[in-house]
Amino acid sequence: MQRPRLARAGPHVNAGRNSVKVIASTLRKGNVVEKDGKLYVILFAENIHPGKGTPVTQLDMRRITDGVKVSERYRTTEQVERAFVEDREHTFLYSDGEGFHFMNPENYEQIAVPQDVVGDAAPYLQEGMAVMLSSHNGVPLTIELPQRVTLEVAETEPVLKGQTASSSYKPATLSNGVRTTVPPHIAAGTRVVVMTADGAYVERAKD
Repeated sequence: MQRPRLARAGPHVNAGRNSVKVIASTLRKGNVVEKDGKLYVILFAENIHPGKGTPVTQLDMRRITDGVKVSERYRTTEQVERAFVEDREHTFLYSDGEGFHFMNPENYEQIAVPQDVVGDAAPYLQEGMAVMLSSHNGVPLTIELPQRVTLEVAETEPVLKGQTASSSYKPATLSNGVRTTVPPHIAAGTRVVVMTADGAYVERAKD
């Protein structure tokens, strides 16, 4: 899995706060910004270019200290303090009441990541799966899953004689509980490859 690039320090770096000034339009999901002395992780970022008026960047963010979610809108050229984040590959081990446990394969240190950080990624986590874990000063902020994962179809409509792959897709439930749609020739018990971003069907698994 490709490692996300860290922002490189430029002339605007404030060494004491370990951050760098960037223009709002360059911010992406998973980045961490500093606002009014507090750190926020970006959940969603969108650059909006209206027909008339000034282009803006819409940011949905979660405050790291207490989990409160806020929405902010900046001019796309406005400068924002972006904090440096450490990206390291971790291996998923298991989940319990304390959260989701991951291990750093380089030094075998383990870390428990809270449910609100894992979020929608939780159903796709599989024992031994390699993910990219982003943290700031040792505090986990976001995880990035592999783009695709193989799962079994738990429930779907039966295959009818004469249906072809070109027919419209039918609803299905995967073994992790996620709902998706699959081609009509896919039966329950079939292993399929899906996108972790939205559960969309890609292809029948080759294993």
